[in-house]
Amino acid sequence: MSTTSTFDLTATRDEGYRFLIRFDGTDSPPLVTDEPAPLGKGQGPNPSRLLAAALVNCLAASLLFALGKKGVEVKGMTATAHVELGRNEQNRLRIQRVQVNVTPTVGPDASAAAIDDAIDTFEDFCVVTQSVRAGLAVDVRVEPAVASTF
Repeated sequence: MSTTSTFDLTATRDEGYRFLIRFDGTDSPPLVTDEPAPLGKGQGPNPSRLLAAALVNCLAASLLFALGKKGVEVKGMTATAHVELGRNEQNRLRIQRVQVNVTPTVGPDASAAAIDDAIDTFEDFCVVTQSVRAGLAVDVRVEPAVASTF
């Protein structure tokens, strides 16, 4: 049985390349994003960093979930991402690779077999990683609006 849910967010230009991202229908505060110099002022993460953050956060949360399902007590969790940017055939900048390292700190009674089982399955729970790997569909529509003159 397949279930579908949706959510919305809105990006509004603040100034220059700085945007406020609002997570519609939530109490979450807006997130400030910006491009690094020379385009922007680097006053927030840019979209490439947000994608890496989404991957690393999702993978860490997925491992936490998988370990919990196996009864493993997690005392702490650290995850890092190393992002490689490069140019494609059209000389456009692209994210070419993201290396994620996840380091859970587990309780002293943790079973090695349970940890291994969780590690074998946790990536399947990561919505973001699996969506990126599958090449998720992105539909884009541009609707120009004319600014009023008064």
